[in-house]
Amino acid sequence: MISMPVDIDTKQIADVQTEVQSIYASAFPQGDLEYVPRVFGWASDCFTGKYSDYQAIDASYHDFRHTLQVTLCMARLLRGRHFAKATPVLSQKMFELGILAILLHDTGYLKKRKDTEGTGAKYTLIHVDRSMEFAAGMLREKNVPISEIRSVQNMIRCTGVNVNLGAIPFQSDQERITGFALGTGDLLGQMAAHDYIDKLPVLYSEFAEAFHYNAGKMGSEEMFSSVDDLLQKTPAFWEKYVKNKIENDFQGLYRFLNEPYPDGKNVFIERIEKNMARLRRQLEAAACAHNEIDELKPAQTSR
Repeated sequence: MISMPVDIDTKQIADVQTEVQSIYASAFPQGDLEYVPRVFGWASDCFTGKYSDYQAIDASYHDFRHTLQVTLCMARLLRGRHFAKATPVLSQKMFELGILAILLHDTGYLKKRKDTEGTGAKYTLIHVDRSMEFAAGMLREKNVPISEIRSVQNMIRCTGVNVNLGAIPFQSDQERITGFALGTGDLLGQMAAHDYIDKLPVLYSEFAEAFHYNAGKMGSEEMFSSVDDLLQKTPAFWEKYVKNKIENDFQGLYRFLNEPYPDGKNVFIERIEKNMARLRRQLEAAACAHNEIDELKPAQTSR
């Protein structure tokens, strides 16, 4: 199996599309060569304000680049699983639906043109349901069969933070595994990004807007009190939530990102660990600086 280049510019839709197309063609040489360009075109239209009466995405963290990052991760995971000959074998159709689902998984952040209040981040608490509704509406227009629309919706459900995976009405084991691959890609693709730590303040701004917009509503408790609070809690989020999620809930599918499989290095996991190490160093440096300031205060006030 030929190793793929690691660094793809996820700011460029063409670069990600080319990579996903290459993965698709390597796994399904007799597949529909127009499929990947077609669904990438659909997604691009959605996020750039060219679909129906929706505006271009204005959420700063959950932008189209985020979608491209996680789509790339999922495609590579599915490629690794395919060539590892894992069972059940995922069909060409299931691969296609998985790519379609992850391209649409955050369309719930999109706003209608008449919606001029705030940004799409205000829908954070309900964006999964909104994404499922959006996908259903758009795919019906594209004449996608209802069973395939349900597959896409079930896969999107897997991205919910507190979702009960056992309650998702998967129509087959193939669909369930593809949904778990999507959930894995959604977590690892964004956290492995080079600028993940730098974008955490942007993520906090989305949480803060969602809390402000939903204040007083059931389930709208503020998740983080400040940017610093989010930064402080991120290493634990990785260690206690994400690792458990990808290992247990998503059945360790992340291992199919190892190159070579099964014992090669996992670039996504390595990059996340580096990001967490960098964040811990930043937090420690900030704490030391704060302590030094506190130590100087008595001397300054006694003058």
